[in-house]
Amino acid sequence: MGFRASGAFLALEVVLLAVALVVVPRDRRPSSALAWILLFVLLPVIGALLFAVIGNPKLPAARRAKQRTMDERIAERAREAGPVSDDHETPPWLPSVARLNENLAAMPLLEDNDAHLLPHFAEQLAALVDAVHGARRYVHVEFYILSLDATTAPFFAALEDAVARGVQVRVLLDHLGSRSYPEYRATTRELTRIGAQWHLMLPVLPLRGRYQRPDLRNHRKLLVADGEVGFVGSLNLIDPSYLKRANRRRGLVWRDLMVRVHGPAVHEVDALFVTDWFSETDELLATSREQASADQRGGDLLCQVAPSGPGFEVENNLALFNTLIHYAQRRLSITSPYFVPDESLLVALTTAARRGVAVELFVSEIGDQFFVYHSQHSYYQALLDAGVRIWLYPAPSILHAKHLSVDELVTVVGSSNMDMRSLNLNLELMLMTCGKAFADEMRAVEDEYRALSRELTPEEWSRRSFGHRLVDDLTRLTSAVQ
Repeated sequence: MGFRASGAFLALEVVLLAVALVVVPRDRRPSSALAWILLFVLLPVIGALLFAVIGNPKLPAARRAKQRTMDERIAERAREAGPVSDDHETPPWLPSVARLNENLAAMPLLEDNDAHLLPHFAEQLAALVDAVHGARRYVHVEFYILSLDATTAPFFAALEDAVARGVQVRVLLDHLGSRSYPEYRATTRELTRIGAQWHLMLPVLPLRGRYQRPDLRNHRKLLVADGEVGFVGSLNLIDPSYLKRANRRRGLVWRDLMVRVHGPAVHEVDALFVTDWFSETDELLATSREQASADQRGGDLLCQVAPSGPGFEVENNLALFNTLIHYAQRRLSITSPYFVPDESLLVALTTAARRGVAVELFVSEIGDQFFVYHSQHSYYQALLDAGVRIWLYPAPSILHAKHLSVDELVTVVGSSNMDMRSLNLNLELMLMTCGKAFADEMRAVEDEYRALSRELTPEEWSRRSFGHRLVDDLTRLTSAVQ
């Protein structure tokens, strides 16, 4: 009996491995495919179950069809915008990057915008509340994490006031992203009580017929009021401690960066909200372009909204990051709380440093996610060897902002980390800008980070313990199983 059972198990393992060799490598990076196949070899049944749950890095076909429908609509309206004028100071390579973004996600480079950075939580929350209070027609709210707590209560009060005066309030929040926080139930009850239309993004509700790979998440953060003002960035609308006891015991506070935008780019942010609303509800809203007016123009900033995620055919954010890094001539500053690059991104950064670009990376001194934190550490040696300067933002803060600046004029800011999750699994939103005044604002933020941070030196890094190195290297292996 034991011999038969062993034979049956061996036959099952052979079958699973054979299936894995056929199915796993399809449209997958070799490193990721090898990691999956190794898992099938070592733990065939567990590997098969995991692959069934998280093996497909794309959204369901119906969901991707909705994305294509919206891309076609956005592209049709983009053709009406026409090319930007020659009046702007731009690097010679900017049209190439803008064309890349438009080919990938349909959204054009637009002129006549104005934008300002909001580097601190108090001003971010106040600006969002003011925008809701000023809305006359509608407010569109979309956050990966949305929580009603003592800190965010003024925002929910502003939404209630807006509904009371006849403003249409629509809210999207990520299901699993928000559900893991203590006030999730209170938040959804409050949204219902005040009369907001709200829906979960990417809900994992198999008993209700709504299911996709559970770690595909909508990580975007945005707000649009009347199509006249928009906000994008890294902020989750929750207390900066994220309400968790362990965080409060450690005194952890998250630091984010938001952008307030006026001008035609706001309509592109709104079109992205409309896309996500359509994906979740099957309701196709009119975008704010239909209500656009001449007085919404007047700034001198070029802006391009650059969405990415598993609804697209390729990794839009990775293509943007790599292209900008390759074009950098003098300086490149990157802020990414979770820095776990793929091979192409790591090569782009180290190559930029070796060809004389002053490359710096801002990361947190401490981490809030064990595997990402140690996997991230495994890349520091290669960066330091190439001449990249690594700045450690001091504890107890978690530097959660996501942005980069290239030379003197171009910046990108939004929700996307430079890690495997953001590059492959999350729906993200980045805003690319070109203009000296806004780039100078970004420089000021980077200067503040640098003044607060300490530089990680090669000598310090070489002294880390064997155990630290071993954990870093082992956790790095997990990033390939995507």
